[in-house]
Amino acid sequence: MPLFQNATFHISAHHLRDLPPPAGVEVAFAGRSNAGKSSALNTLANHNRLAYVSKQPGRTQLINFFTLGNDRFLVDLPGYGYAKVPLALREHWQLTLSNYLSHRSTLYGLVLVMDCRHPLTPLDRQMLDWFCPSGRPVHVLLTKSDKLSRNAANQTLLAVKKELNSLWGNCTIQLFSSLKKQGVEEAEKIIGSWLKDDPLLTGEEQVPDSVA
Repeated sequence: MPLFQNATFHISAHHLRDLPPPAGVEVAFAGRSNAGKSSALNTLANHNRLAYVSKQPGRTQLINFFTLGNDRFLVDLPGYGYAKVPLALREHWQLTLSNYLSHRSTLYGLVLVMDCRHPLTPLDRQMLDWFCPSGRPVHVLLTKSDKLSRNAANQTLLAVKKELNSLWGNCTIQLFSSLKKQGVEEAEKIIGSWLKDDPLLTGEEQVPDSVA
């Protein structure tokens, strides 16, 4: 059975101080609202309702932890960029996400979800700017690839890959479709290898978790 199919809900947090104590390995999923992040998580876990999916953007407003056992976690971060979210909440999540991505000692890698039709938005670039200086790996899922022709999807893949390598480095990328269940094995291989590894920061090298 694939690792992700063992995923079960663990805890939700609104503030960093509500997070579980850092232990083991975490892989975070981030993405613009309505990019297909929750659908991607559900597809990887082969579970229709693991992560909440809504046609209305901006519904994921908590940091949701899903345990895979043995101190391995998938972390669903709030979607960003939805204009109708109140300004105070947007500012809260901007601070919370930047602190989590920069300072969470058990965060091994980031899965950045982008709609294949609208990749590398300004907020996607900001997310990469926050995270990549840590040296931790990023895997980009270009979701909804079924909405494009094969040729157009592959052209997008190559263009985004070129820019990622040029500006940020340490990134892998693939096409993904939750609807067609395409790209699941490739994503499982890469993300699963992170979860089986040791955290990048251990002992005295750990950065204390910020509190917001």
